[in-house]
Amino acid sequence: CNFRCPFCHNADLVLGAGAPGAGDGEGAGEAAGLPPAVTLDEFFAFLGKRAGLLDGVCITGGEPLLQSGIDEFCTRVHELGFAVKLDTNGSFPGRLRALVEEGLVDYVATDVKNAPERYAETVGVPAFDLAPVQESLDFLRSGAVPYEVRTTVVRELHTADDLRALAAWIEGVQAWHLQSFIDADSVLGGEGRFHAWDPDDLRALLPELQAVVPGAQLRGVD
Repeated sequence: CNFRCPFCHNADLVLGAGAPGAGDGEGAGEAAGLPPAVTLDEFFAFLGKRAGLLDGVCITGGEPLLQSGIDEFCTRVHELGFAVKLDTNGSFPGRLRALVEEGLVDYVATDVKNAPERYAETVGVPAFDLAPVQESLDFLRSGAVPYEVRTTVVRELHTADDLRALAAWIEGVQAWHLQSFIDADSVLGGEGRFHAWDPDDLRALLPELQAVVPGAQLRGVD
């Protein structure tokens, strides 16, 4: 992934084999806690056996749009009769637009990490340029493909004012899902460093956010 969000729960996947702290060389993926690699032929053989049983494939990450050949991959999934959902952080608007305009993606879920003023801090990239994320949001708001935006809410990174500012920034999106942070030993910034909001506090704030983004909803909030 090109982001280093400290609250990310996919640390092993984000760092990847050969990255600092992820081992080195052959077998590094397994050493980093990743599952054994599966070849494309193995994957599509598996998928072919699920025809008529599954509706679609979600391509997630990390950041899937970093992968070369993703257009060919989506094409093969479609050829087997499955829909394609793409999860993305929105930092590659050109690649996103190309996949959508080629009819290779049926649904997009993009993360909106925080209010613009705190975006760099939240994604762990100093001096982060927000323009590509803005371009992706503008493209999705054009209605080119069904989509949702999502925010993982973290007590240490999101104040109520941050969420209000974020709502103002993404005004006009069709669906915004706010989900609670879940701690784990796989969190990039370390277990025990970050915490979820109190569910009652999120529920109390939700109507105010819905006044700006009517499609705002809570997801996975106990």
